[in-house]
This record gives sequence, C-alpha cells and structure tokens, in this order.
Amino acid sequence: MDSTLTRSRLVRWYIAICAIFLASGLSIATWASRVPAIRESLGIENSGVGLLLLGMGVASISGLTVAPAVMARLGARRGMLAALLCVAVGVAVIGFGSDVLQLFGVALVGLALFGFGNGAVDVMMNVEGAALEKATGRTVMPLLHAFFSFGTVIGAGIGYLAVLGGVSVVAHAAAMGIVIAVVAFAAIANVPPRESAKDAPADEQRAHWRERLATSLSAWREPRTYTLGVIMLGMAFAEGSANDWLPSAVVFGHGAPEEAGPAVLAVFSVAMTAGRLAGGPVVDRFGRVWVLRILAVTAAAGLLLFIIAPFGPLVYIGAALWGLGASLGFPIGMSAAADDPAKAASRVAAAATIGYVAFLCGPPILGWIGDHIGLLNTLFIVVGLIVASGLFSGAAKPLTVPESENETVGGRD
Repeated sequence: MDSTLTRSRLVRWYIAICAIFLASGLSIATWASRVPAIRESLGIENSGVGLLLLGMGVASISGLTVAPAVMARLGARRGMLAALLCVAVGVAVIGFGSDVLQLFGVALVGLALFGFGNGAVDVMMNVEGAALEKATGRTVMPLLHAFFSFGTVIGAGIGYLAVLGGVSVVAHAAAMGIVIAVVAFAAIANVPPRESAKDAPADEQRAHWRERLATSLSAWREPRTYTLGVIMLGMAFAEGSANDWLPSAVVFGHGAPEEAGPAVLAVFSVAMTAGRLAGGPVVDRFGRVWVLRILAVTAAAGLLLFIIAPFGPLVYIGAALWGLGASLGFPIGMSAAADDPAKAASRVAAAATIGYVAFLCGPPILGWIGDHIGLLNTLFIVVGLIVASGLFSGAAKPLTVPESENETVGGRD
C-alpha cells in the first residue's frame, strides 16, 4: 500500500482520519451539552437520564462487537461512512424525540443509534489510524486522539452558544447531524480503499467471511488482549474519573468554591490534550513501554497530590500531572492492539471494549463507593489501577512480525 500512495494522498488520508476522530468527539459533546434541556423536556429525573445512558452504553458495546465483522464485509471506508451516518441520524433523532415529540422511547432509540455508530466507528477509525502509522512510519495515534478532544471542546462550545442563544434542542441536533454527515462524506472520499470480503471473488467470499469471524473471536482467547486490557482499564479509569468526578471532588472533597471545579477540570483537560499533541514524537523517540511507565508514574503522583494536598496551587499542579499522565494510555493501547494488520480489527475491538466498560461502569461504581468513604478517598482506587497499568505496560511492546506468520514477540521497548 505504501508504494502506491503519493505524498499528497497520504496527507489527505491523514487529514481525513483526523476529521473522523473530530466528528466523533463533536457528536458526543453535542449530546452532553444538551442533557439538562433534554431532561427538562422529557420530564425525567437522574434515574431517567441514567436509563438513557445505559441504552447508549449497551448500544456502544454492541457497535464495538460487530465492527470487525462490518469491516470484513464492507471494508473500512464504507464501514466508517455507515457508522458516522448512524451517529448523525441518532443525534437528529435524539433532538426530535426529546424536543418535538417529547417521547422518552424515541429519544432512547436516538441514543441507541448514536451509541452503536460511535462504538463501531471507534474501532474502525483506530484501525485506520494504525494503518496510517504503518504507512508513514510514525506514531500518529496520540495526535488523532487529540483531534477527538478538539471535537469535544468544539462541540461543548457550540452547545454553550446554542443554550446562550436560545436555540432549540431539535434545531441544534439537526444542524450538528448534518455537519457530521458532511464531514463523513468528505473524509471518506480521501481514505484509500483496501480489500474487504465483498471485494474478493465470489467463490472466495464465504471462506474469507468465516476466516474473519474466527479471527474476531480469537482475540478474546489471547493473553495479550487482557494484558493490554489492564493498560486500557487503568488509563480509562484515570480519564473517566476526572471527567465525571473531578469537579465534585474539588468542591465537596476539598471544600473549594463552586467555580473552582470546572477550573481544575480545565487544567486537567488542557494537560491531557497537550500530552496527546506532543505524544507521537516522544513515543517514537523512547518507545511505547517506557513512555507508558513514565506516564503511569506521572498520573499516579499527580492524582496523589490532588487527593492529599490542601486546596490551592498544589491541587492544580496535581490535576495537570494527572491529565498529562493519563493522556497516552488509550491511544498507545490502540496502536499496540493493531500491531498485526491481519488481526487489527478484532484486537482493537476487544481492547476498546475493555476501555469502554471502564468508562461506562467506572463512574457509577466510584460514585457508589464515594457515598460511603468520600470522593477523595475513593480516588485512591484509581491510583491503584494506574499503578497496575504501569506494571503491565510491557504488553504494549511492538510485535516485530505479524503473529499470523510468527508467534514470536519482540521489538523495541
């Protein structure tokens, strides 16, 4: 594939995958920014919102699960287009169901479409990112995930302006659905096509399909899937616990004024984005394993400082170290899962599922424990998971050859 790609096509491919990551982040922030209005329009309480989130989470995991089969059948280009269009339709249905019809069931259907599409595209865009890394010979996954973060920031900003300007949920959601669909078509046009089961001759398609399905299931029987999963689990908890509980920990744990919560969260988010922007060259220079070890120490030290220090500058410094340390665990885990191109989709799906379960189940578990021992004390659990992530970082060591040819694992630390 490398020999057939001109520099211009490679750059367009790079920009296209960045745009897909950004569109995914944009969709998530669009939904999140209008949750209060959706809750009010549907007349539900926190338990109702929790049910909507549960539906989205189950659909997301379903999307992760079927993504390898979709890629095997349609290829990455058509698969990503279908998934992003599912996201766009889901966003629009959420707005229509909650704001116009004001029917909980319709909003839930919209969230199911939204979650399924995002789960599926999460696997496909990370597999494409890994293919892009191999084509360029550089680590680009951290930068791609930085564009996802940019998408959430842009989406939150648009949501803030929509609320400030009195824009209805349905108008906001419909407009963003159209934007996501347009980005999808524009980006996919610049992704180079690769072989899929549908592209194979008719007499080979059935065997090809069975082989891909067997490969998809085999990822869950490999020890490396679970050791990479520990890395993903620890860093997903580190990121998810900050997004959901950091402001509350600042206000209710440290006794700080309310405005300090989002301010400390902003410091965490900026540090995480900066880590992802700078991460590629650092990983290329020092290797995945050492970077993961150093960042695990950084995240654990920052979180301990955040927990133990009295409210003041040290809490902000702790949040910055926490964000920087958590910045690369997920993208590096995705890169490692996709080392063997023949098994990339199934392994990325398995690793992403572990990460998604942490994102979805982690916050409620931490909240329940926090009710009994306090949020700051609960965060010591996250410190332990971060340490475990660092201890298992050797699992991210690159494979020197595809495992389909040789089961020997090697490569630079």
